[in-house]
Order: sequence, then C-alpha cells, then structure tokens
Amino acid sequence: MRVVLADTSYFVAILHPRDGLHERALKVSEQMGQFKMVTTEMILSELLAYFGRKGQHLRYLAVSFVATLRENPNTEIVPQTSSQFREAFRLYRDRPDKAWSLTDCASIVLMKQRGFSEALTHDHHFVQAGFIALLVADAPPSE
Repeated sequence: MRVVLADTSYFVAILHPRDGLHERALKVSEQMGQFKMVTTEMILSELLAYFGRKGQHLRYLAVSFVATLRENPNTEIVPQTSSQFREAFRLYRDRPDKAWSLTDCASIVLMKQRGFSEALTHDHHFVQAGFIALLVADAPPSE
C-alpha cells in the first residue's frame, strides 16, 4: 500500500474550507485512492496550535479531527521521542542554509528512515529535501 506523510498544511487545507489549498487537498486525496497516512505528534501539535488561535469552533473541529485520526486504522501517528527530537535537532543545526522548522526536520528524518518519498503538503521545504510535495502545483499526478 502507498505510504504518504501528511503534513500540517494538508490538514489545515482539509479542515478549513476558506484555505487557499482546500479544493486542491480534496482533489489530491480523492485521486490517491486508498493509502496509508503517516503523521507525527509534532505535526498534530502544530495543527492544534494553528486552530487554537482561530476561535472555539475551529479549535473544536481540530480536536475532533485529531481524535478521529487516532482511531483510523489507515493512519499511523508517530509519537514524539527524545531520539526523534535529537535527530531532528541535528538536521536543524546542520542546515542553517534552510528555513526548515524543527517539525519539518523531524518529518524529513522520518521519511528518510522509512523510505517513502511523498508528502501531502504544500511546504516547499520537502521539495528542497528531495521529496514530492503532492499539493504543490507542479507535483507529479497522484496514482
């Protein structure tokens, strides 16, 4: 089964109908068919922080969404560990030429360790790291 990392920008686009990537995120998701979604507690933390600033309704929507993800058998949520933090911090420290966040670095390390190359994201940092960002307009079509 196809394995894809789901990043914060994808989740924001899916959940927020006014997001500029909402329609693209829905279309790409539909085109992909069945796949295993991998995300991290760090990504979900970013998502909850983002919607926590958008008012009670969107905060509740994000909480419900994360609870649903946690129960979805086709979704793996990778826990945040000290080892993950160390490896992400090492990449963050070693790439001062990039504007990658620590969460981006943790995702990049995870994707390299697991050997998958696609991310449901619009974040060009994944492209810089050599991955396919499926929400970027010139990304290869989903199969």
